[in-house]
Amino acid sequence: MTTTLVLGGVRSGKSRYAESLLTGNGPVTYVAPGAPVDGTDPEWDARIRHHQASRPDHWTTLETLDLVGALGQASQPVLIDCLGTWMTRVVDGLCGWHAPAHVSAVMALATHELLAAWGQAPVDVVAVSNEAGLGVVPPTASGRIFRDELGRLNAAVSAASDRVALVVAGRVLDLSGAPVVGG
Repeated sequence: MTTTLVLGGVRSGKSRYAESLLTGNGPVTYVAPGAPVDGTDPEWDARIRHHQASRPDHWTTLETLDLVGALGQASQPVLIDCLGTWMTRVVDGLCGWHAPAHVSAVMALATHELLAAWGQAPVDVVAVSNEAGLGVVPPTASGRIFRDELGRLNAAVSAASDRVALVVAGRVLDLSGAPVVGG
């Protein structure tokens, strides 16, 4: 089975590209680990509804934080969109945006568990994630925690992936053959 990580900035086209990798392959499980539509944030709700409307009707949506379980139980290709929203919900659950050492320890364990499931997935898997490390240093502690932890998560998943793509301004750069740096 093939594992693919698709990285990109906000509104870069990364989700559309990731979806295109699985379109035409029959049923797909779309794993949505972000906050569900609940009426408290109309802008977020609109984003989610837009994503839902763009998916083929024969795709199944699974809203869950349990990425390990979703991968282990998969019987059809899986699209995870996105690792950044998954990480955000994991850290939100800790109330840990001001406790970097605790967040790092929890995310290291969660990443380790995800990578084990990623490498043993019985189906093709595509994951989308935000590339958050190309901008300025965030001015808040929580922003720096987010950027640092997402960078670590992306690097770990990238190193464990068969294919990696970076989407910039609607253009896809294939990073699959690029060297992996340690660290």
